[in-house]
Amino acid sequence: MGFALKKPQDEPGAAWPAIMVGLFAAFAGILYGYDTGTISGIQTMPYWVEQFDHPSESKISLIVSILSVGTFFGALAAGQLADITGRKWGIILSAMIPFNLGVALQVAATEQNLFIAGRAFAGFGVGLVSVQIPMYQAETLPAWIRGFVIGSYQLCITIGLLLASLINYGTKDRDDSGAYRIPLGIQFAWSLILCGGLFFLPETPRFLIKKGKDQQAIKSLTFLRRLPADHPALVGEYDEIKGNWDHERSLGNASYLECFQGNIGKRTITGITLQSLQQLVGVNFIFYYGTSYFASNPTSGLPSAFILSVITNVINVISTFPGLYAVDKFGRRFVLLTGALGMGISQYIVAACGAGTSSSNSASQTAQFAFVCIYIFFFASTFGPCAWVVTGEIFPLKYRAKCISLTTAANWFFNWLLAFITPYLEGTTYANLSSNVFWIWGGFCWIAAVFVYFMIYETKDMSLEQVDELYENCSSARKSPDYHAAARRFSSVAGGGVSSGYAMDAGKEKGGDVSPAEKSEVVRNA
Repeated sequence: MGFALKKPQDEPGAAWPAIMVGLFAAFAGILYGYDTGTISGIQTMPYWVEQFDHPSESKISLIVSILSVGTFFGALAAGQLADITGRKWGIILSAMIPFNLGVALQVAATEQNLFIAGRAFAGFGVGLVSVQIPMYQAETLPAWIRGFVIGSYQLCITIGLLLASLINYGTKDRDDSGAYRIPLGIQFAWSLILCGGLFFLPETPRFLIKKGKDQQAIKSLTFLRRLPADHPALVGEYDEIKGNWDHERSLGNASYLECFQGNIGKRTITGITLQSLQQLVGVNFIFYYGTSYFASNPTSGLPSAFILSVITNVINVISTFPGLYAVDKFGRRFVLLTGALGMGISQYIVAACGAGTSSSNSASQTAQFAFVCIYIFFFASTFGPCAWVVTGEIFPLKYRAKCISLTTAANWFFNWLLAFITPYLEGTTYANLSSNVFWIWGGFCWIAAVFVYFMIYETKDMSLEQVDELYENCSSARKSPDYHAAARRFSSVAGGGVSSGYAMDAGKEKGGDVSPAEKSEVVRNA
């Protein structure tokens, strides 16, 4: 578990190929994080401000937020693209064409309109990629390590943010176009690394089965699990995926309307709300506008705004590691509940420290920055990685691409909304809330805590097919840990097996096919 990446003793085959594939795919997070982080510093660079005609607060709002408009539409389109081209080739096409086009336009720009267009195209590419990466990871990884590796996508986002802040710091004082063109142009390297590596990696076995390419799916599984094609464990995994897909296919094709109906609708609303709350707790206020916020509230006892931005990004990276460990060690519910409470308390303290104090109060501002850092710790170790983990694993194969595109689009919609309205909320020209804006972000943390308690199911250590069984058979998220424990007890009594050992597997071992209702009854009575 966790950092040790220790494979369970009863898990056959090798785990490292799937882990390496998933970790490399996570590199795409650097595109997201770096693209987000560059604009935070660029908008305050003297050369860029002069070159782009001293943009007003409203214009800065558009320049920053237009990226998220592109990502919103990219996320909505990603479901269709992933189902047509496959997860692997969908990622490659998204990074090579719209993303690189957007970067090229930004690097070439010397006036606002072309720069805005470039950010929109780059955002479209990032939106496409941000849906397909967790999908690609979830469909290739064994259950016991899935949370850690999908969560590493968020780690790469934080690394991208940190790299952007460091490179911005290195170029900010240049008196030529290299001040902004160097940070922007480096993004070509991230795209080429991602696409070059993915070219040599396999397509997901679940997508290949969905397309009727069964022999290719078996080859993909043999690569990922390092087992021969006739090994009982590999045959069992293939049969489970194939049988689940055949059952889903017998019910007809999935439509976007069906994504909001019945049990699938419950999962879709859960995913949309979770991804929305990941933005509404306010973290991108720090990463989009942190440099300008710190610059507008200078403190004699603290370093410059650019250095403070680097510090917050370093904390963001380091704090992600305990989250990667905790999500598979303690489970999704515990991690998210802890994060919501920790973020809410920290943000209210930031708001309270800033209430009624002058901008020259060094002690107050130092305390604010300290609790901003604590808030970032709680976000990076909980909601940052865990939101991607949950939405990557709760949907059946038939609906997965469409549902994940909807949940990720929700994330990008609120990313855009916060990026757009923050200058109006915090800036002196309009609402002038300054640190009082943290009362708003903190309020959403309490909403998040209630939502997690009532709506997030515990899914650690389950295969994607077993997660589907959980949602079908357990009516309440609050009862999901008990269902989880009962299934494990039943598995122990039934004799284990080569799979991760829930009632559906044990049921098969004790007598062939078992209906979902019978499996549920067995677990309830275990």
